[in-house]
Amino acid sequence: MSSPPPAGPFTELAELPALLPRRGRLLGLDLGEKTIGLALSNSELTLASPLRTLRRRKFTEDAMVLEELCREREVGGLVVGLPLNMDGSEGTRARSTKQFARNLIEIAGFEMPVALWDERLSTAAVERFLVDEADMSRKRRGEVVDKMAAAFILQGALDALTAARRAPGDGQGAPWD
Repeated sequence: MSSPPPAGPFTELAELPALLPRRGRLLGLDLGEKTIGLALSNSELTLASPLRTLRRRKFTEDAMVLEELCREREVGGLVVGLPLNMDGSEGTRARSTKQFARNLIEIAGFEMPVALWDERLSTAAVERFLVDEADMSRKRRGEVVDKMAAAFILQGALDALTAARRAPGDGQGAPWD
């Protein structure tokens, strides 16, 4: 998938590494109606790992938990999965996701860059993997799918950053080299 153009207070994915503190990590978010799946990158921005799933409550409570996690895990930026429609348009879920991310910046005062990443079919891909490859029960899948989807989203963004860094052309390394 690809990174959609930023709108409002959001950062282009390609600009994200230059805005992070040295060795800063990224936190990936997969926003659902009832839960938020979370994944964490390593400090080299090459590998995403599932972290946890938060049960959604009120926005201010969710923001407080996210802020504490960012502080504890030395997170310098967020990658939020944007659930676009299959034709690339924004539906209700995408608009809701953008509003949540915008609220983190404007209301909760998150002072870190936030990038959006096209997450079409991420949950379906994770579900398929958990059934086909991991042979996981429905109950167990329900417990891990959100944080695995967040890792899938974040890994896609990290892979895009790595590919951009390796692209021939300017001969310059990425800002996080």
